[in-house]
Amino acid sequence: MKKYIPNALTLLNLFSGCIAVILAVNNNFVLAALFVFLGIFFDFFDGFAARKLNVQSELGLQLDSLADMVTSGLVPGIVMFKLLQLTDPNWSSGSESAYEFSNLGILPLLGLCITLASAYRLAKFNLDEEQKTYFKGLPTPANALLIMSLPLIMEFQNNDIINAIILNKWFLIGVTLLSCYILNSNIKLFALKFKDYSFRANMTRYIFLVLCLVLLIVLHYAAIPIIIILYVVMSVLDRVNIK
Repeated sequence: MKKYIPNALTLLNLFSGCIAVILAVNNNFVLAALFVFLGIFFDFFDGFAARKLNVQSELGLQLDSLADMVTSGLVPGIVMFKLLQLTDPNWSSGSESAYEFSNLGILPLLGLCITLASAYRLAKFNLDEEQKTYFKGLPTPANALLIMSLPLIMEFQNNDIINAIILNKWFLIGVTLLSCYILNSNIKLFALKFKDYSFRANMTRYIFLVLCLVLLIVLHYAAIPIIIILYVVMSVLDRVNIK
């Protein structure tokens, strides 16, 4: 019976992602983000449960990637598509039903490149035998958090300057291209997997988690992009120290 527990958690990740897709399509970014966060929670604990119960399987690996493709690949692509739509001069302030696909324009479609890059990364990850203790490129859940933070910052930080930056098409294009690159880069990033809980062996992880907590308390949702940058920088410095 215990062998089904990790896969059940993975399916809850997928279920959360499906709900997030519906919400994102209907411009409910806050609830979409909530379900993405919930899906990422299940994604973390399915692997944790599989290791603790010693029931890792090839089926679980493939199922995990399929769930991640929806929750951490499709949803952020849709959200970026929607944000780019808001910067498109062809966009009408009227109801979406009146916005015909023929008038869509090319720019918003660029956001879906995040979904394509996520699919490519997940396929590579399943074939890579090296990524057991570290990641090569930014994991799709971390990238999803980065993209989903943008509408949350606009909604809750309530800062006109920040909102203007986020809704600048060049900023969104830059974030999209950076997202696609870093997902499939060869930058080695540490994984938040603890073989033991000693400080010496996990110093970078503990420092990172403490800094994340402080940043979230001080900056709220605006901390998420900073945390992603911090993750990359600390990973690079950690690799340099190891060498």
